[in-house]
Amino acid sequence: MNEARPASLSSFWMPFTNNRDFKAHPRLLVSAKGMYYKDVDGNDVLDGTAGLWCVPCGHAQPRIVAAVGEMVGQLDFAPTFQMGHPAAFDLAEQLMDYTGHKFGHVFYTNSGSEAVDTALKMALAFHRARGEGGRTRLIGRERGYHGVGFGGLSVGGIGPNRKAFGPLLPGVDHLPHTHDLARNAFSRGEPASGATLADELERLVALHDPSTIAAVIVEPVAGSTGVLVPPRGYLKRLREICTKHGILLIFDEVITGFGRLGTPFAADYFDVEPDLMTTAKGITNGTVPMGAVFSKRFIHDALMDAPPGIELAHGYTYSGHPLACAASLATLAVFREQGILEHARALQPYWEDAVHALRGLPHVIDIRTVGLVAGIELEPLPGKPGARAMAAFKQAFADGILIRVTGDIIALSPPLVLEKTHIDELFGKLADVLRRLD
Repeated sequence: MNEARPASLSSFWMPFTNNRDFKAHPRLLVSAKGMYYKDVDGNDVLDGTAGLWCVPCGHAQPRIVAAVGEMVGQLDFAPTFQMGHPAAFDLAEQLMDYTGHKFGHVFYTNSGSEAVDTALKMALAFHRARGEGGRTRLIGRERGYHGVGFGGLSVGGIGPNRKAFGPLLPGVDHLPHTHDLARNAFSRGEPASGATLADELERLVALHDPSTIAAVIVEPVAGSTGVLVPPRGYLKRLREICTKHGILLIFDEVITGFGRLGTPFAADYFDVEPDLMTTAKGITNGTVPMGAVFSKRFIHDALMDAPPGIELAHGYTYSGHPLACAASLATLAVFREQGILEHARALQPYWEDAVHALRGLPHVIDIRTVGLVAGIELEPLPGKPGARAMAAFKQAFADGILIRVTGDIIALSPPLVLEKTHIDELFGKLADVLRRLD
């Protein structure tokens, strides 16, 4: 393993990064184990973000490492167009078990972005297969993040992600976001106020006519925009309205899936069943890229009623890649054998208290928690949006903790294997960072 500094940083065009700033002051990680990264200078960095929300079982889990190593020597690649390999089918059955058989089928992708575009295409294909081809409109939500494909960007609602890439898909509308700082600041769990925002969907239905609307897609908890927790009853109301008008409801669980809220999925936490559900990240513990779309049986079966031939003209070269399947099977085994969900649930009260203990520190204007997730909103520097949180990010890394920032919000989502000592270290150091911020 190369732990030396790279000879040059110039050739790699980094994603979602201020490249010029990073290359002037690089932060280079060279190894990871358990709850910690190690940087190129040999310093330990406590992972407060599970990488990019994607390492629920902790880094370098032996069971997962061994499974991937074994598979790469046995079957490095196998196509899943018109053929298959056993691990892809074994994994599909285990994933159905993991969902409690609330879904009937899984379609493999390679990322959350691909899973979103796949789910949107499935929704359109489903309505067409049923003779309702006029249902082509898609509805997302302001401040929603659904990846970077053109479908996901179109239904997404984060302005800076969209503005350079138009025109996006036509026939897309957006619900308002649910963030209400005035009424819901410093909420623990679901905020009390705001469920009626779901009724905005009825307004869009009346505007466009239900016969034109294919699907509504939302994140149960909006993660990348800064941990926006749905108001109590909001998701249930969305479900009711979609059912009433024959609209498919898609949950984007790329972040919330695989234990982030102490349940298999956010759908379980909020007791609301979508028709389609997108996942990625934690499905392989971040070890090998993989995504998946979970589908209710009636959607799959509607397409199976088509004339003989390829029922859904869609897929990816690496759908169900053997290494990804091996990593996912091992990840599910770790969840079972190590009681990851039970451990996460047991730690939630301690986590919540530790996060909310930051209330009253300089510049903190809101704290939001649900499961093992937290959003800490900072008052922006006048005329410099995002600068204060970015300063916190850089200082935190220098102090040995990894946090994530979006705008002026600090988002935390640690590996689910953390212990109370890690929580104490994370928030002790973060509190010191916040006290030193300008």
